[in-house]
Amino acid sequence: MNRKAFSTTVLALLLSAFFTVSTFADDFLFLSPVVGSNPGITIAGVGSGGAPWVVRRGNATLTNEGRLHVEVRGLILPSAGNAGPITQVAASVVCSNAVTATSKAVNLTTTGNAEITARLAVPSPCIGAVILVRVAGVNNAPLPAPTAFIAATGLSKAAKDNDADDNDANDDNGHDGVDHDANHH
Repeated sequence: MNRKAFSTTVLALLLSAFFTVSTFADDFLFLSPVVGSNPGITIAGVGSGGAPWVVRRGNATLTNEGRLHVEVRGLILPSAGNAGPITQVAASVVCSNAVTATSKAVNLTTTGNAEITARLAVPSPCIGAVILVRVAGVNNAPLPAPTAFIAATGLSKAAKDNDADDNDANDDNGHDGVDHDANHH
């Protein structure tokens, strides 16, 4: 079995198991990857930070009971290679284009790692759910309230795209054995 077929099979099994568990639990509401922000974007009246941010890995889950879990790894300013002066973040839940709840602040490491776990009062239904990761502390000084968002739930096309149909130079669909993306991590 080739790698792509194996990955597809594993993904199908995981999704089947996930939906089966969530059906029985009747508690699942929202699951999404977390991506870095770009300047000039406003979501529910909250502006993005003034510089581009990237996330190496991140995800957010929100249940219909308001249990929120956000985990980010490598949330950094690519221009600095670290989290810069941002030392704390909080998560805001957006429903129907309005911020409905915000978690307490947690520490953000210099390498951009943070984990937010909270139970929030979220309206039911929460239409158009979005989770924002917001600046809550700068240079180890907590802010009175979270400000700009530096990451949010959403999708982003990765620099390494291995779709067989595009035949670009960054993938190995040509099976030449060379990892064209080895120096771009």
